[in-house]
Amino acid sequence: MKRNHFRYFERLRVRWVEVDMQQVVFNGHYLMYFDAAAAGYWRAMAMPYQDTMARLGGDLYVRKASVEYGGSARYDDVLDIGLRCERIGNSSIVFRAAAFRGEAALVTGELVYVFANPATQTPVPVPPPLREVLQSFEAGAAMLTVRLGSWAELGPEAKPLRKAAFVDEQKIPAVLEADGDDAGAVHAVAHNRFGQALATGRLTEPSAGVGKVWRMAVQHGVRGAGVGRAVLDALCGAARERGLHEILLHAQRSAVPFYARAGFSARGPAFEEAGIEHLEMARAP
Repeated sequence: MKRNHFRYFERLRVRWVEVDMQQVVFNGHYLMYFDAAAAGYWRAMAMPYQDTMARLGGDLYVRKASVEYGGSARYDDVLDIGLRCERIGNSSIVFRAAAFRGEAALVTGELVYVFANPATQTPVPVPPPLREVLQSFEAGAAMLTVRLGSWAELGPEAKPLRKAAFVDEQKIPAVLEADGDDAGAVHAVAHNRFGQALATGRLTEPSAGVGKVWRMAVQHGVRGAGVGRAVLDALCGAARERGLHEILLHAQRSAVPFYARAGFSARGPAFEEAGIEHLEMARAP
């Protein structure tokens, strides 16, 4: 088993609690590592697991899990857990997993899931949309599309995402979240291959030649999977097409590393908006 057999990896660091009296990772924890990789695998496909399964009318249940031990991980090792979809049957999906330390595959495994009716837990055929997404991901295809448009076009999808992120999660008053800038803004909404709206943002032009990116919101279940970056890149592209010479934004303190990775630099002192600390950041389009 080699690293190039996998498109997806979940990076983990071995914790003290996972090491047994032999000073190696207890054997059962590798199944937990594989499960953590499975959760990341769904995120990498821009697929909020529970929402998607509800739309598909089923769920995945483990039928079989086997593990082969070729080496041992120890406390504080950094492991890359590879996961790939190896085969899709009528109602079953087979995943291959491996725990790598560097280039060495220490432990490998096979996970067999069955797609089933949640009420009866009886197998049903794997839905064609799920089959297509799994096959496309393993073939290296993009999992997202980003659409640009007006508030009239994209508002019905953008508004629930913003409400969930700002009003429900961060407790920002709804009267502050909604404003008069939506009508004249360029909006972006990212969709996965199931057509679900996952993230949004908008671009305005507060002064000549300067664009402002704001109201960036990403569905909780797919954060950290590149969905927000896809929206940001689309809005920056829209700024370039309009000939703007600078893009600025007000980043919440927790989001500063995300924007820094996209080339934005902080400037000026911190300030508060809606009771949350922000920093102004900017970059060229």
